[in-house]
Amino acid sequence: MLPLEAVRVLDLTRLLPGPFCSLILADFGAEVIKIEQPGQGDYGRWTPPLIKDTSSFYLLVNRNKKSLTLDLNLDKGKEIFLQLASDADVILEGFRPGVAKRLGVDYDTVKKVNPRLVYCSISGYGQDGPYANLSGHDINYLSYAGILGLTVARDGTPVIPSTQIADIGGGALMAAIGILLALIAQRNTGKGQFVDISMLDGVVSWLPAIAGGYFANQQPPAPGKMRLAGKYACYAVYRTKDGGYISLGALEKHFWERICRYINRIEFIEWQFNDQKQNEMFSYLDNHFLSLNRDEWVKRLQEIDVCVAPVYSLVEVFQDPQILHRNMVYEVDHPRLGTIKQLGFPVKMSLTPAAARLYPPDLGEHNVDILTTLGYSHDEIRAFYQQGII
Repeated sequence: MLPLEAVRVLDLTRLLPGPFCSLILADFGAEVIKIEQPGQGDYGRWTPPLIKDTSSFYLLVNRNKKSLTLDLNLDKGKEIFLQLASDADVILEGFRPGVAKRLGVDYDTVKKVNPRLVYCSISGYGQDGPYANLSGHDINYLSYAGILGLTVARDGTPVIPSTQIADIGGGALMAAIGILLALIAQRNTGKGQFVDISMLDGVVSWLPAIAGGYFANQQPPAPGKMRLAGKYACYAVYRTKDGGYISLGALEKHFWERICRYINRIEFIEWQFNDQKQNEMFSYLDNHFLSLNRDEWVKRLQEIDVCVAPVYSLVEVFQDPQILHRNMVYEVDHPRLGTIKQLGFPVKMSLTPAAARLYPPDLGEHNVDILTTLGYSHDEIRAFYQQGII
């Protein structure tokens, strides 16, 4: 039995933060029902590139889920939703504050039919505060959190991360943790609760290594001059002879000493964290690493046990033996789309591991199955289709 097998989740979210959160729950056994707008559904379904008519991105974050279409603007749609909510354990939504209440599916409404319900809202800035109703995306939350301003190239220009840090780390993962904590509290107290997840809050909480120094001396770090973000030659990225790059992470003294002895620059050992010597060491290492190709440097430095890695292209990621060994990419058969690739389960558990049980659902694929469990007849379901309710 999977750890969340007895948990039913109604997922009103779309695109990335909410679906990534419910994916985690679904992979470990939760029955996740995507509640989608008839005829349109999750916008992520149509985000290019497509496999036939379905977004490859959508397919990666919606396995192990069911899809039910419901128009929540219609009274009957709300009625069906509340029927489902009366027997659900979790509701997950990602609307701007106030939208769920306008639709009549907010926490205060649904807890009347199910006081044990865990209700989680993911939003950019949280349910209260001066920014609560602002629109935003990952880049904006990183900006407010100071992360974008501190993530710079050597010339000081802010660099946009290539993956969504606030959406996933600040939103999806925090929501999954909050839901699981609330489920444990529900088991202990018999009561549900509201879980308020702000993606900005989430990424601000990722700042201990940076905020620690600031809180201690009241001196904010200079962009590109932080211990782990471009200040030191021992922890940096270097170009190689073939145009590739390596990442060097010789932060501990014994790792740094090994590489200094290997390149015959013994004086660098004591200069490791000497601010006045960094430019000299950067200049030397910039030139030195141009003497060999990327993979040759990786091989040589790994042989002397230095923290080094090749800077991969995405093609190389999914050919890497460690990634493959850990099953972080695998294939499944979709009955309509054929063989599709999936990203693997990052949480490995010895007794109750995650499992691929359901392929990502087509829009409204489970309408009949779910509605018949609520007692609706096939004639009623056909009428719901005709009326645009589902």
